[in-house]
Amino acid sequence: MSKFLNTETALIHGGISIDERTGAVNVPIYQTSTYKQDGLGKMRGYEYSRTGNPTREALEKLIAELEGGYAGFAFASGMAALTAVLSLLKSGDRVLISSNVYGGTFRLLDKVFNHFSINYTIADTADTSVYETQITDDVKAVIIESPANPLMTVTDIKAVAEISHKHGLLVIVDNTFMTPYLQKPLELGADIVVHSATKYLGGHSDVVSGLAVVNSQEPAEKIAFIQNSTGGVLAPFDSFLLIRGIKTLAVRMDRHVYNAEKTAEFLSNHKAVKNVYYPGLENSQGYETNKRQAKNGGAMISFELNENYDIEKFFESLELVSLAESLGGVESLVCHPSTMTHASITADIRKKVGITDGLIRLSVGIENIDDILSDIAQAVEKAEIK
Repeated sequence: MSKFLNTETALIHGGISIDERTGAVNVPIYQTSTYKQDGLGKMRGYEYSRTGNPTREALEKLIAELEGGYAGFAFASGMAALTAVLSLLKSGDRVLISSNVYGGTFRLLDKVFNHFSINYTIADTADTSVYETQITDDVKAVIIESPANPLMTVTDIKAVAEISHKHGLLVIVDNTFMTPYLQKPLELGADIVVHSATKYLGGHSDVVSGLAVVNSQEPAEKIAFIQNSTGGVLAPFDSFLLIRGIKTLAVRMDRHVYNAEKTAEFLSNHKAVKNVYYPGLENSQGYETNKRQAKNGGAMISFELNENYDIEKFFESLELVSLAESLGGVESLVCHPSTMTHASITADIRKKVGITDGLIRLSVGIENIDDILSDIAQAVEKAEIK
């Protein structure tokens, strides 16, 4: 647990925030692959940077403290972090995944782990009564995204964790969209939290990274072994960039969320918009659940335009908001899930879970809100089929 009362303070001073040797208020970039030993078996805490590096260690202690976990681990990408976590499973095990998850998560299970006879089932984690019926004897873990990508579906993490633990399941929560500033899954009963730290934690679209946090010693020892053995670790410079990004997370997220709330309201009242998916709207699915377990609705929005609007023309007409993969940077980004982030999911599954060809996902940045809304408005106007 954090030694600070408030997350805003822990973001800046948590983990290892000062270099003890020099007093530097930023942990240095220890750009080294190996370390001099004082004799056989006489190390100064480090031997090889795949196994341990002071800059990466500072980041790992920081994210563990922020999530309220036992230990943290930094990887070269969010998918590397999830790969390490899924490597806890054995051949013959099955994983339940939320009905709309990041396409890369689906691809990892569908195209990689299936070769090792680790199977998956798409489950409705948002409906706990339905969720429990899908737990069979071979199910050993569940991966939850809440809000889920890209339909912002909310899962009651505490309720699903209680049901899962009753059946002996490992509860894994992808907390990328919310970050520990807005939501703390381990406090709600999750066993492991993963992040694509490329997104809000880094916050500036300049580093690719992944993090995992566990709630107890046993999984910590196992993931530490997997991390060292498979080697997908985060480099020292990238670890430094991520620490720097995390320091400003609170002020950035406050602005992200303010802008997202204004944007969701704007879209909800626009004649061209058919559906808006944002857990901060009172009429949204899971609003009350999200309100209980998270600080607010976050800064990701998905929406659909009416049939008499051309979404390709909408994308082409945007001037401030960029059409791009990823999310969570200071700049506003928009994407088309069915051909971009979720293209690896087959069309029939996308249709079944509600990811339509008309769905647009918006990562609301921290620009002036008037500029964001103005750009969306003019792009929608140009997209109307007359």
